[in-house]
Amino acid sequence: MSDQTNQQNKPNLERRELIKSLATVPVFGLFLVNLWRKMRRDALKKSNLLSDLIQEKSAPAVISGLSDSRHLNLGIIGYGGRGSHLIRGAGFATKGWTDTVSENARKNKLDKQFKTYMTQEDLNCSLVGVCDLFDVRAEQAIDASKNETRPGAKPKSTAVRYRHYTELLANDDIDAVIVATPDHWHSRITIDAAKAGKHVYCEKGLTRTFDEAVKVYDTVKETGIKLQLGHQNRQVEANEKAKNIIDQGLLGPINLIEIATNRNSPWGAWVWDIHPQGNAKTIDWDTFQEPCSNKIPWGDGKEALRRFFRWRCWFDYGTGLSGDLFSHDFDAINQIMEIGIPKYASSTGGIYYYTKERNPEYDRDVPDVWNATFEYPDKNLTLLYSATLSSNNPRGNRIMGHDASMQMGGQSGGGSVHGFVVTADSESTQYKDRLKSGIINPNYPIYTYSPGSKQVDGVTSATSRYFANKGLLYTYREGKRVDPTHLHIKDWLDSIRNDGTPKCNVEVAFHEAVTCAMATESYKTGRRVEWDPINRKLI
Repeated sequence: MSDQTNQQNKPNLERRELIKSLATVPVFGLFLVNLWRKMRRDALKKSNLLSDLIQEKSAPAVISGLSDSRHLNLGIIGYGGRGSHLIRGAGFATKGWTDTVSENARKNKLDKQFKTYMTQEDLNCSLVGVCDLFDVRAEQAIDASKNETRPGAKPKSTAVRYRHYTELLANDDIDAVIVATPDHWHSRITIDAAKAGKHVYCEKGLTRTFDEAVKVYDTVKETGIKLQLGHQNRQVEANEKAKNIIDQGLLGPINLIEIATNRNSPWGAWVWDIHPQGNAKTIDWDTFQEPCSNKIPWGDGKEALRRFFRWRCWFDYGTGLSGDLFSHDFDAINQIMEIGIPKYASSTGGIYYYTKERNPEYDRDVPDVWNATFEYPDKNLTLLYSATLSSNNPRGNRIMGHDASMQMGGQSGGGSVHGFVVTADSESTQYKDRLKSGIINPNYPIYTYSPGSKQVDGVTSATSRYFANKGLLYTYREGKRVDPTHLHIKDWLDSIRNDGTPKCNVEVAFHEAVTCAMATESYKTGRRVEWDPINRKLI
């Protein structure tokens, strides 16, 4: 066939194809209409269908400006990893830290750490006293008290180092102290500080043992000082939203709660770095183990250094998963549902992965897999906790009601890592009509809450991601990223100035301490433990 014939036939072929295409337009148009209708139905199902039921409470205001009233002088006792973060929450960071995070922000615009710190409120306080048993950390705390790169004006005064906490407490100019030592020192320092008239911010868990918890509670009540327990989750916006939904009964009767902690790294199992400058001259080892019945001689220093820097691995100094990780999630649930102290607790577990046989550096006596059951027969409620330190599987926390369930954190069910989703139960009584009519589909969330910022944050390290997933690294106020530790320190200082009640006050701190102690006692004794609220005893 010639080229000329091909050119003549080409328009005919194109015309036939066009006619075929046009013949399908009505069908295709109908398809588009049906697709649009389906998308609209799906969007309706995925929308916040509880919005017409929820009575919204006003959101916390964005913090700004200088804290009201009198200037307060602070002391820090224990300036380790957590102590340094607490002092940053008060407005004091080492020059090394501010230099590093400002440079990180310059290199990566998504890294908001420096901006979050510099835009936090000036809390109108000074860091004037420092006590740490490791010389390097004590010097870092003093450096933080001097650093002029901070929110608000430059520091009004600088810190003095004290070798023993009792010397710091003897300073009448100090109004309040932050206690961020290992757990085995919490009760003694808190009690002595209260008797000295100092207000106390104590890092969680409140105490190492049940008897210590009772003594701390009684002393705080007798002296009237303001105690804030270090559960910064009390400032997380998502928890307030979740409480609002549950208080209105939108989940229906709640009989089962599951909370979980997963980590999968030596750091997550408390195999922390041993500081290269740690030695018999820079560490006051005798004072560190003063409260312990099981005293370890310094010897060649190897075991002492492991215990000093990795103290969470031994019951001599802490409670492992109970006081460190379970306490966070329990307090969040207690904040949301006000469940208080359980009637019964039982727990099991063991050292299954971080064994000395796998690596001598993994030496410990606290479990790396731990499960606990807490019974509230008067509330028709069971709380289950499980944890492993050798898997990163994200499970989040679940509050299961007859009418709906709330998934908090993790990745199950969608939503933000530290927001939550609410999904109706297919057998719900409260939503029966909506389920029957198809307005609610149990396969879709009926309410989703994600924190208010649209920014992507530069959270990249495994450590930061873990705390971010729990909502403990930052929260939001009207879309502004804020460090909840800063908000928690501010809440405590405001309560001192205004004679108010801190959000994690001695009453709820006692709930945490007793609940954790019950679970720890159960694990160590191999029996179920009962709380006697009349006589304040464990049975």
